[in-house]
Amino acid sequence: MSRNGRRLYANGAWLGLMYVLTLLALIPLALVLWFTVTKGLPSVIHPQFFFNAELPPCEPRCPEVSNAGVGHAIAGTGIMVGIASLIAIPVGVLGGIYLAEYTVARWSNWVRLGSDVMVGTPSIAIGLFIYAFLVVPFHHFSALSGAVALSVLMLPIVTRTTEGAVALIPNGLRESGLALGLPRWRVSLQLILPAAAPGVITGALLAVARAAGETAPLLFTAFGAHLLQLDPNGPMQALPMTVYQYALLPYKSLQDQAWGAALVLIVLVLGINLVSRWVLRRQIALAGQL
Repeated sequence: MSRNGRRLYANGAWLGLMYVLTLLALIPLALVLWFTVTKGLPSVIHPQFFFNAELPPCEPRCPEVSNAGVGHAIAGTGIMVGIASLIAIPVGVLGGIYLAEYTVARWSNWVRLGSDVMVGTPSIAIGLFIYAFLVVPFHHFSALSGAVALSVLMLPIVTRTTEGAVALIPNGLRESGLALGLPRWRVSLQLILPAAAPGVITGALLAVARAAGETAPLLFTAFGAHLLQLDPNGPMQALPMTVYQYALLPYKSLQDQAWGAALVLIVLVLGINLVSRWVLRRQIALAGQL
């Protein structure tokens, strides 16, 4: 066999091995999705599931089970993730701009190190910290404390993705703004940030997806509620807590709600990730046209 033949053979063999390993990695994900869809779809097909709150535990043949739902958990997830986004995204975007534009500043390395450490910090440790910092002094659980815990998880993701997006902007744009006499902070906010907006939005969406699926921090802060609560100063339910709590109960009706909530949560996170990928691809396409 010639040298080129051996190279083609080796290339085909390694390419085939790569496909096999990729398939093996996708099998567990496909099984999880298939099992969640088959278990959760019977609950999700009822419109009441998205609007009603939890009903008392009921046996499978009880006629009330079809009226049970997780509307309170969906609303709670939206409220807490929304408040966390209002806290984390502006701070994270400004922090990412600072890291990218002032790389030689005194505190840049410390901020970058802190962000990297926070990304790898277990979420349950953050939940315990917020519990000691906000729940214990005020003597009650609340959705606000849960939102603060989620914002701590979101902050380093937004910061690091914003830094990467801003760092990709050509220096010519910065130099043109400075040549016009604009101060450095105005160049960063008025020229660089709009140019890096698709990458910044992608990072924000990924952080939202991360926060929407967290359970451990909310167990120590929001605690959960069995009825629809819109006051963020009190306990509030969320989809991850619904899955965690109801799946362990011996009631078939609540277990069905847990599977339905898991399916809704997976679809929500998958949708956010697809939107973020679409935004990123649009940024790449626009960059290629310039």
